[in-house]
Amino acid sequence: MIMKSIHIKKNCIICISLLILVIFLSSTLIFYFSQKHLQSIEVNADSEEDYIKWVDFTVPCNVLKLTSELDINSHNNNEEITYNWIELLAYLACIYGGNFKNFQSSDLNKIVENLENGKTMEELTSTLTFYDYYLEAYSAILSGFIGNYAIETMNENNEKVFEKKYGLKAFSPIAKNYYFTHYKDFGNSRSYGFKRTHLGNDLMGSIGTPIIAVESGIVEQLGWNQYGGWRVGIRSFDGKRYYYYAHLRKDHPYVEGLEKGDTVKAGDVIGYLGMTGYSIKENVNNINVAHLHFGIQLIFDESQVDSPNEIWIDVYEIIEFLKTNTSEVYLSNEETKDYSRKYDLMEEFLTE
Repeated sequence: MIMKSIHIKKNCIICISLLILVIFLSSTLIFYFSQKHLQSIEVNADSEEDYIKWVDFTVPCNVLKLTSELDINSHNNNEEITYNWIELLAYLACIYGGNFKNFQSSDLNKIVENLENGKTMEELTSTLTFYDYYLEAYSAILSGFIGNYAIETMNENNEKVFEKKYGLKAFSPIAKNYYFTHYKDFGNSRSYGFKRTHLGNDLMGSIGTPIIAVESGIVEQLGWNQYGGWRVGIRSFDGKRYYYYAHLRKDHPYVEGLEKGDTVKAGDVIGYLGMTGYSIKENVNNINVAHLHFGIQLIFDESQVDSPNEIWIDVYEIIEFLKTNTSEVYLSNEETKDYSRKYDLMEEFLTE
């Protein structure tokens, strides 16, 4: 009996030891995989935070003009100090917290003075927490607007020749000598289909007014949309900007030959102002007033394309700014009544 009792106790000890070992190994494995899972979540969280989620663009036209003139003049005059208008705007945005209602020209003059006295932009912005954010955000909006290009002009022999320039190479979406009006309507309520906010700027004009590509890029969308009617979507070459032109003309919305995937140049005629849209059925005029709906979507990550995470900016001040650079057009096809730009443009990346 004593030997039997000892044997039972020995078996119990072995079982308990095995149970403890199993519990220990299980706990170790659970801890290991939980740590791996947490690391995975952290990596995913980091990747999700690796791009900008929202931009509120409030820079007024007069500030765009002042900073662009500093940039353009310093380059064209071969000055020792050349300015980058986007860097200047990003600096100002930092000191105003993005609210340009507080803008004072003395603040811009102070930046210029510091740069002329030998300070670098890196030194001036080293303590500005959100400078990198504003620089990236404003670059996404404006980086295609100013730079080197060549534009056709007439020489003394009345011949067209290309003249190299540095300056504003983005155009107003309305052709030269065509009248339009607009007002600040970004964020206004819209109710067709469902209640939503207006994510663009409406430019009221006459039906058939030639619509111009603001910037060079690739035609990404072309065709009917029940909200925008006949519309064109053009993606900038750097992929950061999607230009949306909507409510184009019934029956003949686009310039002849325009197709999805085409490359267009800034200043090209792409279509004609109309009043189509607000209809599931194609080619219907359901818009009360003839106008161009113009919008700019910013894209920092492809997940933001056609999703609830889209970033659309208020373009009213941009339209005001671009009024100084309009594309002159002429009737190039009597049969189709199509218009073309009068003076061609070349950009470095289009000729490489």
